Amino acid sequence: MVNWSNPSVVAFSGTEDPVAKIQTTARELALAALESGWSGPPYNPIKIAEMLGAKVVPNYDIADARTVEINGKAVIEFNPSQSRERVRFSIAHEAAHLLFPDALEEVRHRGGTGSVKDEWQLEMLCNLAASEFVMPIGSFAPSETITRIPELMKSRARFDVSAEAFMIRFAKTARASIGVFCASPFQLPDGKWSYRVDYYISSPVAPTPPITGKVIPPNSAVYRCTAIGFTDYGVESWLNDDSFEVEYVGIPAYPGNPLPRAIGLVHFERAAEGHLPIKYVNGNALSPRGDEPKIICQLVNNRALKWGGGIARQMAQKYPEAEQAFSHWIAKLGRRSLGLVHVADVDKITIVASLVAQSGYGVSSAPRIRYAALEQALLHVCKEATRRRASVHMPRIGTGDARGDWATIENLVQDTLVRNGISVTVYDLPPKRLQLELL
Repeated sequence: MVNWSNPSVVAFSGTEDPVAKIQTTARELALAALESGWSGPPYNPIKIAEMLGAKVVPNYDIADARTVEINGKAVIEFNPSQSRERVRFSIAHEAAHLLFPDALEEVRHRGGTGSVKDEWQLEMLCNLAASEFVMPIGSFAPSETITRIPELMKSRARFDVSAEAFMIRFAKTARASIGVFCASPFQLPDGKWSYRVDYYISSPVAPTPPITGKVIPPNSAVYRCTAIGFTDYGVESWLNDDSFEVEYVGIPAYPGNPLPRAIGLVHFERAAEGHLPIKYVNGNALSPRGDEPKIICQLVNNRALKWGGGIARQMAQKYPEAEQAFSHWIAKLGRRSLGLVHVADVDKITIVASLVAQSGYGVSSAPRIRYAALEQALLHVCKEATRRRASVHMPRIGTGDARGDWATIENLVQDTLVRNGISVTVYDLPPKRLQLELL
């Protein structure tokens, strides 16, 4: 475990886990930006900086980027002569500083100054947040297979982002059982250098060994990644009692450190117990498969007194009493209902969950999906499914009148349900020609 001692980190996180809190905070901000029309790749982090009230200006006289206070306002300065990838990450990193309550009490430099012993803790959290800003949720579709690190480094070029940002998003969306961690070097009392795990991120189905803060033994392949971009791999057993293949790639060091940091990719042999990737089938979500308790999810808007068209209309026809109960419930809440869930038992093992994650209805210049509300609603479904020991079933919610992006919604489903061991099935109607043939 990391002994969190940096004053900025302690002030930000309080009693919460700093890594979890920074990722949640950054993701909520990125979701709000996506709802307002922010698009990519590449995603411009200036949008995030502006949402945080900062002005972004070029400055050729600084090495990378910094945040200063001018007349009570935050100003992010960046060196435009750096590569586009580095400029974007630098601006995103400085925007992340503004998530901390004491951000403007002193000048903040990307990477820090190297003068404070525990400054790496603050810089590491800012890197995690910056990764959410330059490669937000929904940036690319989940991967079925695991590509080797050299090939992944080639793939990241089309996203124009850092290796760290790319690997974090890769881990969070992978359908395979993998984990990604960042390790940084530190000097031992005898003058030798060792590597310590700064943070660990698993795919939704992967195990989560408690390796944050753990020192990596000297026989690891990480010690052979002696420069940025160098790669190596080996079968290693320091993560837990088993042996796994771990690949490494060198990434930029913290200021004042002569050795690069490294990203590690862990290939687990199997998924964590009870964790399965989202199952996609052709069928009807109103006829969910399985003998266990089942929750059918639908997305509704916060102004609808009745269920609308499409599958919602079919749901109303099949379960009129559930629709009536929903109507009474939402009439009392109105627009305050965003993020809430109405749950109706329709038979002994079937539950209909109406997720309020669409703002209004009708013609709109912007999508009506509210991703943060959807995330909140899915977390409620997760609790309900855990309590009832139920599986979750849904069509591709949020992609109709709400005009949501399925890649983003799928990532939210993975993070809130799959990551917590809930079995999820997504139903697509069979192609029309096949439907006719089945008649």
